[in-house]
Amino acid sequence: MNAIKPLISFRWMLLLAVLAGLAGCASNQYPAAPKEDNAPAWNYLIGPGDSVNVFVWRNPEVSGNFPVRPDGKMTMSLVEDMPASGKTPSQLARDLEKALSKYIQEPIVTVVVAGGVGPFSQQIRVIGQATKPQALNYRENMSLVDLMIAVGGITDFAAGNKAYILRIVDGKQTRLGVRLEDLLQGGDISADVPVRPGDVLVVPESFF
Repeated sequence: MNAIKPLISFRWMLLLAVLAGLAGCASNQYPAAPKEDNAPAWNYLIGPGDSVNVFVWRNPEVSGNFPVRPDGKMTMSLVEDMPASGKTPSQLARDLEKALSKYIQEPIVTVVVAGGVGPFSQQIRVIGQATKPQALNYRENMSLVDLMIAVGGITDFAAGNKAYILRIVDGKQTRLGVRLEDLLQGGDISADVPVRPGDVLVVPESFF
């Protein structure tokens, strides 16, 4: 009887190992993230922490570099508490022209963003078993590879092929599966997909 117990224990251990292997190889339960980005053209929006260069034609005393405060507003000569966050540079320029027209005849304003951070709604967040989970500023044509380089890849405890992107599609939050292990460890470039402003990449922990 004593000889049977080790045999039973060994069979249970073998069974658990097989189940763990099957779990690790299981495909992502979410629909795959699209390889082509069909989203509308992306426009940079000004956000808190940005610095904007405002040039007012023929009025250098009004022109200058101005920070966007944490409340999303900016203050410059002749204009106080102008909402800036969530606007494109061109939209902000038109609003400043309207505000400055009280003091300057037909002002012409140009706005250039220096040291852009962007609004929180356009930032990409990486959470879970990434080496350096963080929020990142979106850049045009950014992809999953760029995201992994920025966060230093995934940890040894990550279930990379079960990772997913949380994305707002048609006003609803959608989960889209990605294959981080295939991309990072297998070098499968087909697993690289575009990311969008506002995406949240979730890297779950492996249970085996």
